Amino acid sequence: MTEIKGVIVKGVGGLYKVRPMREFRGEDDRERHEIITCRARGRFRGENITPLPGDEVTVIRSGTNDFKPCKDELDVRGAADSSGGEWVIDRISDRRSELIRPPMANLTHLFILLPASKPRPDLLTADKLVAIAESAGIEPVIVIGKSDLDESLADGAAEIYRSVGYDSFVLSAVSGEGLDELKKYLAKITVEGNEKDEPVLAAFAGVSGAGKSTLMTALFPSLKLASGKVSRKTERGRHTTRSVELFPLAPNGKDVMFLADTPGFSMLDLAKFDFFPPSELAENFREFSDCIGNCRYTKCTHTKEEGCAVIEKMRNGKINPSRHGSYVKIYNEIKSVPEWKRKKNRSPRRSHK
Repeated sequence: MTEIKGVIVKGVGGLYKVRPMREFRGEDDRERHEIITCRARGRFRGENITPLPGDEVTVIRSGTNDFKPCKDELDVRGAADSSGGEWVIDRISDRRSELIRPPMANLTHLFILLPASKPRPDLLTADKLVAIAESAGIEPVIVIGKSDLDESLADGAAEIYRSVGYDSFVLSAVSGEGLDELKKYLAKITVEGNEKDEPVLAAFAGVSGAGKSTLMTALFPSLKLASGKVSRKTERGRHTTRSVELFPLAPNGKDVMFLADTPGFSMLDLAKFDFFPPSELAENFREFSDCIGNCRYTKCTHTKEEGCAVIEKMRNGKINPSRHGSYVKIYNEIKSVPEWKRKKNRSPRRSHK
């Protein structure tokens, strides 16, 4: 019985595309870009487990030892061959992270793109994305684009997040300024992931007009068509989470990372999708960490209470007012939804950090 380890790069209608892991480790250059199309074991449904893009899986096929993968479209023909053998997902490895919108597993880095101008930086949306990433065990990275339009505003926005400890980059996809620094960062984290035998899976997220497609094309010219597809979907307002797809890239020319096409990130509704309860929100603001447990009141919400350590730290200039302002708005947004309704739309928790 043939057994192959790989990563799910797309799933539609109960069929999944899996790229063999060995192609990313240089074990067989002949099979680079080949895709196995398969179904999932029926037992996963009984266990209420849905395979997700990004899942590291083991696929098997009975009836033959021949490896005859499907190279292109995800269709029924790729799930079986003339000998009667059928590829199936037999095992799913423990997930390092998991998201419900967009639905994907094992995302390691979320690159949050903000425009310096046209439109002005939407720090609230950025802080929502940062909080969601933190909650799921995903590393947020801040990218301030369109710096050629307002360099001062771009530097100011980047400094807000650098002061918290997030890697932040200021660049212009049009002039090319700052692109090399971001490319070096992508190469570095890819090597680090390869050394830990944990594939790097990154996604770029940003509000409409942030220039995500332009930046992705500048960083990875081979993705020009894919990023154009994302742009067209955004223009039509078709934010379907079914279209999550992973693309293998080699930012350092050797080690491979995955880049996720995730249009679902452009629609954030913390009230509808319960990523975390309001009581856990403060844990997802790094600069609040040394304050938690040190407030006058045990159940301090960190929004307006007297004796709040977070507010005191902000007054001392150690927490940016815009970050605390975002926290208050996000807290009130989540709090406005009844607990029973939040439970109904509860996001899955990560398996482990």
